[in-house]
Amino acid sequence: MKSNALLPFLVSLLVWLSGPVLAAETNSPFARWEKDIAAFERADATNPPPRGGIEFIGSSTIRGWRTLAQDFPGQPVFNRGFGGSQIVDSTHFAARVIMPYAPRRIVLRAGGNDLWAGKTPEQVFADFKQFTAVVHAQLPQTEIVFLSLSPSPARWKQHEQEKELNRRVQEFVRESPHLKYLEAYDLPLDVQGLPRPELFVSDQLHFNAQGYQLLADRVRPLFAEDHLK
Repeated sequence: MKSNALLPFLVSLLVWLSGPVLAAETNSPFARWEKDIAAFERADATNPPPRGGIEFIGSSTIRGWRTLAQDFPGQPVFNRGFGGSQIVDSTHFAARVIMPYAPRRIVLRAGGNDLWAGKTPEQVFADFKQFTAVVHAQLPQTEIVFLSLSPSPARWKQHEQEKELNRRVQEFVRESPHLKYLEAYDLPLDVQGLPRPELFVSDQLHFNAQGYQLLADRVRPLFAEDHLK
């Protein structure tokens, strides 16, 4: 009888104890991406990317690259970008959207949102190093390519920070195996060193089709190198 009387109390206690845990999960800064990540997993269940392929991951520049397969025909490329994300988000979800694919190469384009949110180039650089450490802990032979930031009209005020982040990453990868830096800072600039508005959609932040064509041209030499190995 006493044990039966204690049962409601024990159930209430367990619910109370689990409350903070559930709240923490709901309030996690990564919770906003759960729908995107779950959508990738649903797609993987029926049409998974090839293992050992080439994964493009990062923020909206990657997310909006809808011509990826057409731009690199015959290459095992696939897109796992989620717009608005920061580098720490790709790190957090690596176990779900990187490790299962065991890609031979990862092309990462992220960091701009991080700076816009108030992080310093030093902080974002530290996040990049953490990303590479997490990936290489399980996939030590995977090549990680940092596709550098490039300025946009909408965020021109942070272009010096973008250059500083690019510089730090470029110096770091020189001494690090299986890391590469791909310069794209100058890609949207005119002869005066200002971003060309005609390469962006109406928000003046994201590339239009012409901008993506220039980006594809900049990335294409990566695949040419594969034939030389």
